[in-house]
Amino acid sequence: MAAGVVSATRLPVIQLPRAAPLAPAPPLTAGHARAAPRRVRDDGRVRVLMPLPDRDFDVTEVAVPWRVLSDAGHQVVFATEQPRTVPAADPRLLTGVIFGQLGAAPGAKRFYAELTRAPEFTSTQAWEKLDVAAFDGLLLPGGHAPGMRQYLGSAVLRRQVARFWALDRPVGAICHGVLVLARTRDPATGRSVLAGRATTCLPKYMERAAYLATAWRLGRYYRTYPAYVEDEVRAALDDPGRQFRRGPIVLGTRGTATDDRPAFAVADRNYLSARWPGDAYLFANRFSALLASATQPGR
Repeated sequence: MAAGVVSATRLPVIQLPRAAPLAPAPPLTAGHARAAPRRVRDDGRVRVLMPLPDRDFDVTEVAVPWRVLSDAGHQVVFATEQPRTVPAADPRLLTGVIFGQLGAAPGAKRFYAELTRAPEFTSTQAWEKLDVAAFDGLLLPGGHAPGMRQYLGSAVLRRQVARFWALDRPVGAICHGVLVLARTRDPATGRSVLAGRATTCLPKYMERAAYLATAWRLGRYYRTYPAYVEDEVRAALDDPGRQFRRGPIVLGTRGTATDDRPAFAVADRNYLSARWPGDAYLFANRFSALLASATQPGR
């Protein structure tokens, strides 16, 4: 199965100067044509692991996939650095980043309110103690505020991610979550697990625009690290010109539960990536479909 882009762009978008066209995706390597199947449990549910920092994760990138996957009958298991931590989203995204704007959409905030009352959210497992083989999928959300560095920079979490990646089961990453994979090394090669994959992530133009629009008031709130996310992800790829997919340039136009035409995602075998909260519904629905395909009984 060739690496593919999941996107629709018929809605109006804010246009910036056009970049050079993207080159074709790199060829697939032998032996990775499909995700390794895992048989569905007796109760018919699959288990999805979603690691989180203690604070500052993105409201939409966590709450929307949780809601979509739960509604599909999947079990989402949350993990934090220490067990039984009750994590908290970036509060600015709930109240509005600046002048009440740039925060999460009402639907995502409603899902987050529901999530905070869910038992799985208040009974997190510890990253270090995880048995990753007990999960059918791994979903890595993003966020940009300072508390995210606990998760994005954790060597413990990267070791667990490497173990799960080796199982060839579905992996999804959105926005800054792609950094976790870019920084995770394949023990057999010493290269990033993303080295041979097609991917997207938070585009540089988005990160820069958000920073420039708010720096006068919030400083480096939108700059998690000195390097841009896109630059670090590109550096992890064997051929970034062929493998990195920026997607259509948009500012502000988001996909919704009923219309994902402005959204964008990249699929490469058992790996799915997306750019920002505006892709969350498309990302979650495609990841749910990937799980269903990979866990069909008898495969």
